[in-house]
Amino acid sequence: MILFPAIDLKDGQCVRLKLGDMDQATVFNDDPGAQAKTFEDQGFEWLHVVDLNGAFAGESVNGAAVEAILSARKNPVQLGGGIRTLDHIEAWLNKGITRVILGTVAVRDPELVKEACKKFPGKVAVGIDAKGGYVAVEGWAETSELTAIDLAKKFEDAGVSAIIYTDIDRDGVLKGLNIPSTLELANAVSIPVIASGGLASIDDVKRLLEPDCAILEGAISGRALYDGRLDPAEAMDLIRQARKAAS
Repeated sequence: MILFPAIDLKDGQCVRLKLGDMDQATVFNDDPGAQAKTFEDQGFEWLHVVDLNGAFAGESVNGAAVEAILSARKNPVQLGGGIRTLDHIEAWLNKGITRVILGTVAVRDPELVKEACKKFPGKVAVGIDAKGGYVAVEGWAETSELTAIDLAKKFEDAGVSAIIYTDIDRDGVLKGLNIPSTLELANAVSIPVIASGGLASIDDVKRLLEPDCAILEGAISGRALYDGRLDPAEAMDLIRQARKAAS
């Protein structure tokens, strides 16, 4: 189980949104590079970064902040938000991003996702953000008629490296992860699934380490880390113990 700390970028700052609303943003750090280094020093092995402005604009907006993050850390970084073309993907991979996350384009142009998977094997993840069970796009501003499972199944044999599944109704409000829906998705496809949205405390980490969640690749934590509800040392220690017991 990998615990991915999240850096969500809005206007060059590290923020957390409430229910995906750009008008309900709390700024936690105005130095994204320093925040990335802090997470690395706390023992996290990956970093999850989202360009929130880019998700609405359909192109990179917080590029300078992302580059500052890349310069400040050694850990692998997965990046989403506004990545809509093969050129966008290639440019970020060339700059050092380990894995790009495709969200809106996965709904609008699934063939592009499949082409990207062939061209950049192991480097493409799909972000599935669901509201009321249906996939939301354009920075969560629009809801499609697709369910999360419907969308995931389109990429079953495409070579997608992971699906990041976010329950928008829980994102940023510390309600706890939606484990039943996440497991339903994970059991419906062979693609590894990462849980996102609502991770609130060490209890969520403990739940993720239970046997039925072994199918998941990991989970993303944002607000709980920033406001101190989740202690990084305690979380990472639990994960290390679980890995040791499983080996």
